[in-house]
Amino acid sequence: MTQLVSISSNLLFVAFVCYLIATLFFGGAVKGTKVGTTSNSEKRWGLLGIIVTIIGFISHLAYFITRWIAGGHAPVSNLFEFTTAFGMMVVGSFILIYFIYKTPVLGLFALPIAIIIIGYASMFPSEITPLIPALKSYWLYVHVITAALGESILAISAVAGLVYLLKSVDISKKSKQRFWLEAVMYTLILAVGFVASTTTFSLMDYEASFNYVDKEQKAKSIIYNTPPLFGMNEYEALTPEAMTPLVETPSIINAKKLTTVTWSLLFGTLLYGLIRLITRKPISALLKPFAQKANLQLMDEIGYRAVSIGFPIFTLGALIFAMIWAHEAWARFWGWDPKEVWALITWLFYAAFMHLRFSKGWQGEKSAWLAVIGFIIIMFNLIAVNLIIAGLHSYA
Repeated sequence: MTQLVSISSNLLFVAFVCYLIATLFFGGAVKGTKVGTTSNSEKRWGLLGIIVTIIGFISHLAYFITRWIAGGHAPVSNLFEFTTAFGMMVVGSFILIYFIYKTPVLGLFALPIAIIIIGYASMFPSEITPLIPALKSYWLYVHVITAALGESILAISAVAGLVYLLKSVDISKKSKQRFWLEAVMYTLILAVGFVASTTTFSLMDYEASFNYVDKEQKAKSIIYNTPPLFGMNEYEALTPEAMTPLVETPSIINAKKLTTVTWSLLFGTLLYGLIRLITRKPISALLKPFAQKANLQLMDEIGYRAVSIGFPIFTLGALIFAMIWAHEAWARFWGWDPKEVWALITWLFYAAFMHLRFSKGWQGEKSAWLAVIGFIIIMFNLIAVNLIIAGLHSYA
């Protein structure tokens, strides 16, 4: 089993490297100044890009299969496994869209998002552990994998929307559109900040131990791997030399994870400031030239098609299958757990997206903004809700 786990980890690393290389190839494929013109050189770069992407995806899929065999269950039972699987599905969704529309500009933006997702996953414990009783059900595969697949297709709609906005929004003039587009760039940098902060404190071998009282009034212990800005409910320090938490949080909040998120915000903000200081430009202005060749009508169509496919799949996985499993496991279909609430919020948002598209004619820039906001909601559910708010899904 140990050897199989090692092989699985190496396959994931190969996929990560392939996605990096493919991003560079797609960068070469979007060179040029005129919309609708593609040179033979650019076609070759695009072909190389998709070939390397497919190699990476096959390696990523092999990682998923070998880890499944090694663990004896689908590798979607914790944040490391789910997030790496989500990254794989984002790439798979991009490959499918690429062969339908043959547009390399999507690869230039979709693959870096997959890379950030995999980098984010790598910050969590990657050991294979036995399933807890609550997860020993075939609904684990049906619910989680279907929900992740739907979210991955919706992610492609956000990529198309982002490309649309980078080309259509005038970065040279101050406007609300420019402000919010830069805010999206800042949000992406925050994800990189999570990787940077976790890596930094991991290299420092930082640890701080505490006892605390959970929401069921049970005494437990916890180890922080980052300086504790927030303390668990009724905490008691076991590592005197460690930093004293600045604030004690109520039992509903996981203070350790809130601390991790806060450090990520600090590191991400610092990184964003350094990029702005060095380049003296908004990040959206740095990326705008890569979207200049994009066909706006095509990006709008891709964004809509991705939502029209991803939304029903997400509905099945995140709501219908989830409620069936909830009834089987907890004898109720709905319980207002934080993850359930945010799954419902996500569903309502995309339902509103489809309604506004059909009944109000929200196309083009409005539709692009909705697609990007929708993906931000998905990532908030994946990161903030999982890491901060305690609930029945906290084992993830």
